[in-house]
Amino acid sequence: MKIAVAGKGGVGKTFIAGTLACTFASRGLRTIAIDADTSPNLALTLGMNPDDASRIVPIAENQSLIDEKTKTDYPGVFKLSYTVDDIVASQAVSTPCGVQLIVMGMVRTMGAGCACPAHNLVRTLLSHLIIEREEVLIMDMEAGVEHLGRGTAKNVDILLIVTDAHRASLVTAGRIADLARPAGIPEIAYVANKVTGSESEELIRESAHGHGARVIAFVPFDQDIIRSGMRGKPVATESKYKAVAGVQTLATRLEHNFLSA
Repeated sequence: MKIAVAGKGGVGKTFIAGTLACTFASRGLRTIAIDADTSPNLALTLGMNPDDASRIVPIAENQSLIDEKTKTDYPGVFKLSYTVDDIVASQAVSTPCGVQLIVMGMVRTMGAGCACPAHNLVRTLLSHLIIEREEVLIMDMEAGVEHLGRGTAKNVDILLIVTDAHRASLVTAGRIADLARPAGIPEIAYVANKVTGSESEELIRESAHGHGARVIAFVPFDQDIIRSGMRGKPVATESKYKAVAGVQTLATRLEHNFLSA
């Protein structure tokens, strides 16, 4: 089961991705979480302390790894074909909730078509993780879908677009849905987060319908999540919180849809 999670900053995208990952791991499923956001903080949601999280070197910034995999003896020329299966063993970080975490980082280049070594390594590793490996994969993405090329997007089982009922969030969610469809992602669904009542539910449902998507889950607004965040307390395994319980229900639905034979 391969799940990509996207959405505007501040809507709770990383909370949804991290809670899903911890839930799957707690159910005995081997789970890898990929932090592909420009501001990576999935490690904290997975229960790591800030000091340990800050020591993780993103793949896109790991120059020694990039050189090892792509460098040739010719200046300005780099390898386009190489193995990446060993990177998971050497770069994945174990987290307190049992999820293996890989931080991809962002390649900042002039133009989306850049074929620089770092970009090539990130794309090759993502393709390997999505297409060739058997674990449950949860990818916390930035707002766009640039990390997913056409060859890998079609192998993601579902793109979850997280949004709340604010207009800016809904506009961003719609843009993501419109970008994802031609990329070849087979299923696109909204996760309504921070839901406060029927009005916000309806706004999100109407927006999703306008972009050809369905709402797969409604996760309620939860003041306990806000308070825990202020204290820096991880909440992904706190089933007593109603928002966490809502994401765990979503995890059950995804398991049924994609893992039940």
